[in-house]
Amino acid sequence: MKKLEHIGVMVKDMDESIRFYTEVIGMNLDRRVALNETLELAFLTFPGQESVEVELVGRYDDKLTEHGIVNHIAFTVEDIEAEIARLKAAGVTMIDEEPRTILHGIKIAFFYGPNGERLELFQHP
Repeated sequence: MKKLEHIGVMVKDMDESIRFYTEVIGMNLDRRVALNETLELAFLTFPGQESVEVELVGRYDDKLTEHGIVNHIAFTVEDIEAEIARLKAAGVTMIDEEPRTILHGIKIAFFYGPNGERLELFQHP
């Protein structure tokens, strides 16, 4: 195994999820495809980091469990406090209102995406 290829996230509303990941998180929509009448995929990347994707999986049978969507996706940030404030202003539901410090100075804070997926802000010391 060589690298992280993508992280798949089950979504209820593809349009809402694409809007969230592009407008709030800052990713680019690379492609959106219908595999068949019941399954649609969208692939998103950060500019300049196209080798790792978030894959949104839509039009599924709506059998999500509370934590079955994905455990979490972590996004590296330079100023975690500013990102928390920006997310709050965008109406995002925060799990952590303030950053937590772990493992020799790493700062983290969790929040929810539009489908209940846990997302993480990750700031190196």
